[in-house]
Amino acid sequence: MLTISNTVTIDEWELDFSAIRSQGAGGQNVNKVATAIHLRFDIKRSKLPDFYKQRLLNLNDSRITKEGVIVIKSQSHRTQEMNKEDALNRLKELIVNATQVQKARRATKPSKSSQRKRMDSKTKRGQTKVLRKNVKF
Repeated sequence: MLTISNTVTIDEWELDFSAIRSQGAGGQNVNKVATAIHLRFDIKRSKLPDFYKQRLLNLNDSRITKEGVIVIKSQSHRTQEMNKEDALNRLKELIVNATQVQKARRATKPSKSSQRKRMDSKTKRGQTKVLRKNVKF
């Protein structure tokens, strides 16, 4: 069971794990041992609250298919158990980040003194460049 918050959990039956061979270099062992993990989580079929489902389905994430299935591949560790833990942590992080409401940004204006300082520094820089020009006789 994966705990998302105090009230929200995901049961084992909702998660689908499959072991596959890892990609990349790794010697002879990589060809015979399936240590990488594919984690599949069907958002629509899960018992998550509707708020969580809507937020996840509205995400623009390459790990979420058109059918509403989250697919996470973990192959960074040498053992299947550690890759499984990593995949679960990444799923939890994805769900938690999707449900956090971003604070609304209010547009602000620069202060008068900061505008004045900026213009003064631009004028000073321009004067320095003018002094570098060739002198005509």
